[in-house]
Amino acid sequence: MFNKMFSPENVAEALTILKEEVPFALWETTYATLLATAFAILLGLPFGILLVVGEKDGVLPLPKGVMYVLNVVINLLRSVPFLLLMILAFPLTRVILGTTVGTAASIVPLVIAAFPFVARLVESSLREINPNIIEMAQSMGASPMQIIVKVMLPESIPSLISNFTIAITTILGYTAMSGTIGGGGLGKIAINYGYHRYKYLVMLIAVIILIVLVQVFQSVGTKLAVKLDRRVKH
Repeated sequence: MFNKMFSPENVAEALTILKEEVPFALWETTYATLLATAFAILLGLPFGILLVVGEKDGVLPLPKGVMYVLNVVINLLRSVPFLLLMILAFPLTRVILGTTVGTAASIVPLVIAAFPFVARLVESSLREINPNIIEMAQSMGASPMQIIVKVMLPESIPSLISNFTIAITTILGYTAMSGTIGGGGLGKIAINYGYHRYKYLVMLIAVIILIVLVQVFQSVGTKLAVKLDRRVKH
């Protein structure tokens, strides 16, 4: 198998694909990942905040029924495998974009799959805050919105960035899976050449590029989190 994989013909074909198709696929994967992450954060951040502040002892208690429904919806969306979720999201994707095929179309299910995950990550970050800080803000007469905007979010920024880095690498993995049912990017190349045409060298190249992307996102996120952590002396 390995002898055939690295035969002169396969190497030449892989280099041609690397030159002609991989750059655009890399761009598709990158922009789909970043855009889906941005939308997932826009949706997931408010939900994550509500999961914490809306509790009985939170700064903005919500009715028990509302909290129950919120938790059920988030847990339900998180429990659906991504490939199944993509199929279930086809009608919504078609309504929004007019098609269910392509990189842009994959962003809709990516956001649906990722924002509940982001919400839980935000919840985890906010729960790490020292409760004494919140109590101090309350004793000074700060409103719930002031506590959220000026105390909770600033205090949790390093943790949030670390968790958003986890989210972006997870979404990157989802973009690769989207290639199995019409998504574009590196996942499409890996599936079309590696699975359907048995061009394993091409698939290996796509996988290596995905690994490099994960490392880049992780490194940038980690450095940014450390830089913004006020507990660390720079």
